[in-house]
Amino acid sequence: MEKIIFTNIEGVPLTYQPQPAFKVIPEWYKNTDSYIGTEKKPMGEGRTSATIKRCMPVFDAMVSGYIITSYVDVYVSQRELVEAETGKETGKFITYYEWPSYKPIEFHPLEQAPNHPLSNEEAYPKWINSWGIKTPPGYSTLFITPLHRDLPFTIVPGVVDTDTYTAAVNFPFVLNNKNFEGLIPAGTPIAQAIPFERKSWEMEIGNSEDFEKQLKDSILLRTRFFDSYKHIFRQVKEYK
Repeated sequence: MEKIIFTNIEGVPLTYQPQPAFKVIPEWYKNTDSYIGTEKKPMGEGRTSATIKRCMPVFDAMVSGYIITSYVDVYVSQRELVEAETGKETGKFITYYEWPSYKPIEFHPLEQAPNHPLSNEEAYPKWINSWGIKTPPGYSTLFITPLHRDLPFTIVPGVVDTDTYTAAVNFPFVLNNKNFEGLIPAGTPIAQAIPFERKSWEMEIGNSEDFEKQLKDSILLRTRFFDSYKHIFRQVKEYK
């Protein structure tokens, strides 16, 4: 088994250390029944009562890699700008961030990425990550917004070669709702770190043999009412 190493370079409380994603499954998922009406049964025309909780691709995405969390409360508010000389209100508002300790957020000017699809016409705040990450030779890490979670922000995703660059990687983000106000508590998942092996790939278009294999897989998938992908095709992934 390969090893990923997280090093605390800022001395934040270990209460907020990274965790394998399967240890911090979101509450909405835990509270979802596996079957509509809690009854496992066919629903006609080949459909079943299974809910999203039985979908292995969703589960595998949610529990892949490791979750990095915030380590201090951050309160977000919208404050109206005033004219410096007159003190008059301008009718324009700016997002304001405050926190009780550390320095969990810094900013990138809007001009660095004015046309990025995530842009909301304000400077890009970024989460300051306290954890340096080291992966084995030949392995990089994909950093994305934690998947299938109800968060008020989206980080700008990126890939870092964490076998050669082992310092902390910070996470620029934008608010999903530009007018959001409220507390982002310490311990909030801010990034999902998924290590992967670097390999060279070449694309080609499938032939008739590939088509036949895919057709057989589709037919085999439909031989069971419940959990067919899980039992026939799914491969176990481990992140400890």
